Amino acid sequence: MTIPRWTVYPALLVLGGFAVLALPKEPETDPYRGAALRAASGEEHAAKQTTHPRLVVLGIDGMDPDILEEVMRLYPERMQNFRWLIDQGDGIHSLGTSTPPQSPVAWSNFITGLDPGGHGIFDFIHRDPMTRAPAPSTTKVEEGGEIDLPGPWFLPTGGESSSNRSGKSFWTYLMEEGIPADIWRMPANFPVEPSEGLSFPGMMTPALDSAYGEAAFYTTDATRATDLKDAHPSIAGKINLITERGGVVETNLRGPTQIFKHYEDHNKNYTRLPLSVYVDRKSNAAAFEVGSERVILQPGQWSEFIQVDFDMLPMGTMALSGICRFYLRSLDPEIEFYVSPINLSPYSPPVPLSEPADASAKLAEAIGPYYTQGMAEDVNALKNDILDDEEFMRQVGIVYDERCDMLDYALDRYAQSTEGGLLFFYYSTVDLSCHMMWREFDASHPNHDAALAAKDSSWWTQRAGSTWKDVVYDLYMKMDPVLGRIREKLGDDVTYVVMSDHGFAPYRRKFSLNTWLYENGYLVLHEGKSKELPKGDPSYRSVNIFTPGVVDWSKTRAYGMGFNGLYLNLAGRELDNPDTPEDESGIVTEAEKDALLREIAEKLTSIVDDKTGLKPVLQCDLATEVYHGARVEEAPDMLVGFNAGYGNSDAASTGRITNAVLEDNLGGTFNGSHLMAPQVVSGILISNRPVVAGQHQLQDLTVEILSFFGLEKPAAMKGHPVLE
Repeated sequence: MTIPRWTVYPALLVLGGFAVLALPKEPETDPYRGAALRAASGEEHAAKQTTHPRLVVLGIDGMDPDILEEVMRLYPERMQNFRWLIDQGDGIHSLGTSTPPQSPVAWSNFITGLDPGGHGIFDFIHRDPMTRAPAPSTTKVEEGGEIDLPGPWFLPTGGESSSNRSGKSFWTYLMEEGIPADIWRMPANFPVEPSEGLSFPGMMTPALDSAYGEAAFYTTDATRATDLKDAHPSIAGKINLITERGGVVETNLRGPTQIFKHYEDHNKNYTRLPLSVYVDRKSNAAAFEVGSERVILQPGQWSEFIQVDFDMLPMGTMALSGICRFYLRSLDPEIEFYVSPINLSPYSPPVPLSEPADASAKLAEAIGPYYTQGMAEDVNALKNDILDDEEFMRQVGIVYDERCDMLDYALDRYAQSTEGGLLFFYYSTVDLSCHMMWREFDASHPNHDAALAAKDSSWWTQRAGSTWKDVVYDLYMKMDPVLGRIREKLGDDVTYVVMSDHGFAPYRRKFSLNTWLYENGYLVLHEGKSKELPKGDPSYRSVNIFTPGVVDWSKTRAYGMGFNGLYLNLAGRELDNPDTPEDESGIVTEAEKDALLREIAEKLTSIVDDKTGLKPVLQCDLATEVYHGARVEEAPDMLVGFNAGYGNSDAASTGRITNAVLEDNLGGTFNGSHLMAPQVVSGILISNRPVVAGQHQLQDLTVEILSFFGLEKPAAMKGHPVLE
């Protein structure tokens, strides 16, 4: 199936009319905000008889109990649906998060009712025990072979990708008992697990062109192109210097890597599509033409999704279909535009994007093509200086509107069913936006931009007088009409649960675990090798632990990989890489392990930041003490729990040995975070039913879902029901 063409481009002369422009929806006053008032006045739905009781779980990634209470206090008139829910139950409850409090870990706790020792997801980033290089955490890849053919061609054989998560999902338990469950955008649900209903994946679902999705940027400004490539070398291939000739720009759109070709020049291994841009300055517009699709935009406008097909074999005998959006920033003095990551097409994905497999196409037919990549809000484009803060928030608004359309579709389906059962729906708006915009909310952040914080944001919030300094509050207020939508469609006789996987805190200072290990003698480099020079040094080069010949593994006792993970160089587990001349086998014995971990933990928790007087590391947890289950041995040996305001730097988390142990967080990364000690960033639990007294964890909510539908707790689960 192809995506219907949403714009017609018969000739450039039609640009003056703009009758066919697809413009992003501006935020509107949401009709669902008044659901609480209508309920109070008696305009409620009649109780609906269903085969199974009805339970709706709204998962709001990153919603923090303390911030929610503050928003409720400051803006009660804009949080009426949350007020209704809280009053119907018994308040806002903290929900204990995972160790460490990272989304794929936390959601896996919730999905399985197990801690990481049982389900095997320990971080966003795992490590290869042979090379010590970063490895994906939620999927495992079995490498296949290949048969050489003439020229650059080859035929791949075998190989597959599967979920790395152990343990049954809660909706599998429900399915085994015939209980319906619609699972919408669940993180760490890729590859997609079927349900007695619909199942869609969320965070950790790849884009077509890369694991997390990489936007492309095009500019006629040679200096800007060079600066971006120098500042962000990992995306240099996505930064395109273009030339306008006679009002036309001829360039290309980079797609996924070739499946059947190998070239020594890595850039040749990517598929590409010709991309033509026709500029009409008289009409202040440009037409973008790629394949059979045409888009007309004025500066500041975003397109709808278009379909792009990348040929893997000659003459169109095999192609991979994706979708992408265009954003035109400017035509003068420079032409600059953005192309979103190439998302997998929901109409014809190479791997299922839903269960049943045709559900993604049916959804797209109903609401239009939608972001299928796991992290739809393009945080990487903001990190990499491709989008600025306001452009990013415009894109966040597009994703939010799309999610609301998806929610309406989900609610209509659920409301019409006589079966009842579970509806789970996930929003990423709060989490990913807080990661990137916290610095405007936090005047104490070293990367706070006072001028930007003072700028008007009412075009995004629809709240008169709002500025970006209140962006976190406004993100929370965006969630109230979501709850109102649900109540409007389903009424108040349904059991509602609003939950989050973790809370949020400032991230003002970056810690480098590998640099600290190096400076304290636990991570040893070969003679002549050293940590990185300061970034501004002309001789600067990145230094990482997995480059052969850098780390002396015969003397190294510990290293860091992932946002919270510390591994010992353990004999028998850390392995020699046969492709290098040295022996990288681990050296720490089982007899030495415990004492070494406690020694490192004591030193880490004793560090005091001279600049702030605070301890960057709040606690260190040993995996053998906090995890349970068959996969504990795969875990990092220690989970480093950072204090509020601190976190392991992106560089250190991917194996680099940066110059400084501690430095200000000055951009190019998250500026609000939750990759800290679990008690710093608890999640939320709210229901219109009373919550059992005491402390509750994510795994307890899993047990509650099973208990709600009359299922016994499986033996591997340690949790308890949370609702009275």
